[in-house]
Amino acid sequence: MNPLTDLTDFPAFHPAPDPSAAPAVRRPTARFMLSHPAHLIALGFGSGLSPVAPGTAGTLWAWLAFTAVAPWLGAAQMGLLIAASALVGWWACAVTAKNMAVLDPGNIVWDEVVAFWLVLWLVTPTGFGGQLAAFLLFRFFDAAKPGPVAWADQTFKGFNARGGFGILFDDLVAAGCTLLAIAAWRFW
Repeated sequence: MNPLTDLTDFPAFHPAPDPSAAPAVRRPTARFMLSHPAHLIALGFGSGLSPVAPGTAGTLWAWLAFTAVAPWLGAAQMGLLIAASALVGWWACAVTAKNMAVLDPGNIVWDEVVAFWLVLWLVTPTGFGGQLAAFLLFRFFDAAKPGPVAWADQTFKGFNARGGFGILFDDLVAAGCTLLAIAAWRFW
């Protein structure tokens, strides 16, 4: 290799990157999670970093957090916490998805957290068996995405506030389906 004729090390001799090309997908790491408050929230304080089934890990984290916080809050306070968490999560999910360059990354689990908190809040009071049933039903509706959940999953997309809402929306619909199934079971 002749240094006088090999000019590939000089930037001027490399083609300019295509601006329309999609940015590289960022895989979340602990460093990525800690680089921005939105990432920390959207990745469920680390539960979304699970290499296996991050949505299930996020839902389990939500269950644990709810169990720890619920005795200290009244029903109205829990409702306000869930509403505030949904609004903050909307922002956090939009920022994190944009920074990961993925429309609805599986590692973003704040949508599972907020939706499962809503389910647990509305089925309370119930024992461990009722909470376990709620967990299993919610995971089914969230993962299988039947009917209205699949529609909700495709409705709002983008690297903006619309996309951030879309990340939360399908899980909120899955929570609604879970609550309907539990209400039907309690009715019969």
